[in-house]
Amino acid sequence: MPIFLDRHNLTGLSSADIAEAHRKDLELQARYGVRFLTYWFDEQRGTGFCLIDAPDKETAMRVHHEAHGDVATDVIPVDLSAIEAFLGRVSDPKPSRSGEAIAVDSAFRAVMFTDIVDSTGMTARLGDVRAVEMVRAHDNIVRRALNESCGREVKHTGDGIMACFDDIPSAVVCACSIQNALATFNRSNSEQMNVRIGIHAGEPIEDSNDLFGATVQTAARVCQMATGGSVIVSDVVRNSMAAKFKVIELGAQRLKGLPEPIRLFKVIW
Repeated sequence: MPIFLDRHNLTGLSSADIAEAHRKDLELQARYGVRFLTYWFDEQRGTGFCLIDAPDKETAMRVHHEAHGDVATDVIPVDLSAIEAFLGRVSDPKPSRSGEAIAVDSAFRAVMFTDIVDSTGMTARLGDVRAVEMVRAHDNIVRRALNESCGREVKHTGDGIMACFDDIPSAVVCACSIQNALATFNRSNSEQMNVRIGIHAGEPIEDSNDLFGATVQTAARVCQMATGGSVIVSDVVRNSMAAKFKVIELGAQRLKGLPEPIRLFKVIW
């Protein structure tokens, strides 16, 4: 059966309220051949998301309606592997200790892009074999930093990597670690590898039928605004960064494909 992700407006409700609604969904699901796999709840933003295995979205919403009356405002089809890459799980989290309540995280995620500057020119200078070695060096550096910062690789873009993080500070720490490791790499190599990094954050469904579509698009555009060796973040990221990070404000910038300008910041790593 298809897999769906839905979005609920849940302002004013608590984690206990949402856990009870999920329990009611589970009680009723077998009657309609539906499986509610898991959910995410963001009390601060008043949003919730359910992952559902169902014959169609109408049947899934019928269970919601009969179980507790809270029908989703948006429903999109998704791929389980994409959900796992972006959100980190496709089932309910387990309690850390016996009898302890399940801690359910929000679905708000930071998305980071890395991009090797002028990778085409690098290939022309070095040839295919050496250029591939440079890309592999980039990949190893990025993946090591992702592992250390609890980030998840979503996909390889050919000359960069798109990654996802459960929290914004971890994404910024990872980006700074990557640039520091690249600086060390460049000091011991005659061929310099310049990488730009961009970070944005958002929810899974934002006026789009694509999983994290708006967030991914914005993160990619933010990365394009960066120069080699820099880390650029959006105002959404800046507002949730730890105080230890120093930034330079770049002002409101118009990004290709986005309707409104957004404020960008350069992180001093």
